[in-house]
Amino acid sequence: MQQPVQITSRAVSLSENALACLRKRAAKLERYCDHIMGCRIMVEAPHRHKHQGILYHVRIELTVPGAHLVVRRAPHEDLYVAIREAFDAARRQLISFRRRQRVGLHVIPA
Repeated sequence: MQQPVQITSRAVSLSENALACLRKRAAKLERYCDHIMGCRIMVEAPHRHKHQGILYHVRIELTVPGAHLVVRRAPHEDLYVAIREAFDAARRQLISFRRRQRVGLHVIPA
């Protein structure tokens, strides 16, 4: 990546293990697209539900040449499951983006 990964959290404090997990997964995205210019990750726990507990939202914004990809998955009670699902979706979007570039389909600019 051309810029370091930016990780921010809102209404939740992230442990060193969670931060390391986010950095490791962000670095793995370069396997699918080696032209990632930037990656911003937002982890938030907006409110506490009476019957469910804390729900974690993970949002990933990737900047690649010619596009800005945004991933936002459904919230989950387990932080690591929310992270895994968000990065799995980001991986799928990058693969789809690269496929469209190779085929020559028009990519909408950011």
